[in-house]
Amino acid sequence: MGQSYSALGGMFEYLNRDCDYPKWSRYLLKKLASLGVGPVGADIGCGNGTFTRALAKAGYAMTGVDISPSMLTAARRLADDEGVRCEFLLGDITKLKLKDRADFAVAINDCVNYVPPQKLKSTFAKVYSCLNAGGVFHFDISSEHKIRHILADNMFGEDGDDVSYMWFNTPEEDGVTMELTFFVRAADGRYDRFEETHRQYAHREEDVLAALRGAGFSTLSSEGDLGTEDKSLRINFTAIKGNKRP
Repeated sequence: MGQSYSALGGMFEYLNRDCDYPKWSRYLLKKLASLGVGPVGADIGCGNGTFTRALAKAGYAMTGVDISPSMLTAARRLADDEGVRCEFLLGDITKLKLKDRADFAVAINDCVNYVPPQKLKSTFAKVYSCLNAGGVFHFDISSEHKIRHILADNMFGEDGDDVSYMWFNTPEEDGVTMELTFFVRAADGRYDRFEETHRQYAHREEDVLAALRGAGFSTLSSEGDLGTEDKSLRINFTAIKGNKRP
């Protein structure tokens, strides 16, 4: 996992340009507002910092955390370019540490799919320990159906002028191994080749909820993509530290 996204920091948003990040950000902001979260937040698995910046622009004091130095370099550059004040830290969600406790934490776009099933409870316990009393943890996963029946044993690719890629997915007993090869056009017209291997795990909704309870979270809820009832591809979870919000 530590090597994941090492080559993608500069092209991640290009490759995810079909994601409606503004709509996704509006959903996230509406969800946090409805929960009445405090002003200090952490974006775990922040990548290039798309959601970190969106939350910071809305007035939250944000820290982005990611395991990839390359992604963090891109996140800092993009935040500087947009004049957004955020702090970015190198870190792994399974060993999460923050300088100070947060009022809420988010982990958006499959971060938790990188956590092995046997580490879900201990990982959620790390997040729990980084939150203030009444703090909120909101995150999503690609559903078990998506991992096993849409991604696994399938191939995706694109042949572009500046970036081309091939993405092969091998099914595993507990998820999928993703092998990606990228060809990126350099300034002199030549193409540089990059290869990465990712491993994502297929989590059942009931197992995620059980791990959250085991870690101490309460007032649990789940919903489909962008707050809909459709959980076929993506499931959003919300958990609160403690029985009552202060």
